[in-house]
Amino acid sequence: MAGDLPDYYFRIRENGAAVFKVDSENRNRRIEMEEIAIVNVRNGNVKPHGERKLLPEDMAAIADWVEKRVKLLAARDVDDILRAVDHLNLTTQWAQSKATDAQLDDVTDALLLAMHDLRTVLVRKKAERLVSGDTAAE
Repeated sequence: MAGDLPDYYFRIRENGAAVFKVDSENRNRRIEMEEIAIVNVRNGNVKPHGERKLLPEDMAAIADWVEKRVKLLAARDVDDILRAVDHLNLTTQWAQSKATDAQLDDVTDALLLAMHDLRTVLVRKKAERLVSGDTAAE
């Protein structure tokens, strides 16, 4: 089992991770994890833990993890939005077939404002993309 362990462990935090060096090849045959750094995915900052100096292989492992993590979080964002589209469709079906007048009174204004806000942002962003696409073609 110990031979299958990675050299680094990343404990996920709000904006990144705490990075640990994994040591399973010690005299006690125990898995030891030494915190070596804190990494912030949003701004790319890597702060060594304490007075530790990070080795090039440490930095390479951290950079690889950050790259993979950013891609994973971006994919999750898109998946969350696609789930929201599904939820909007389910909400439409609920409003059409199951909702009572009282329930519709409770949610209509909030839904209309949220949908109006979303529509406004989407239309503006699409127009910006179209304009920048036209200028890029010139």
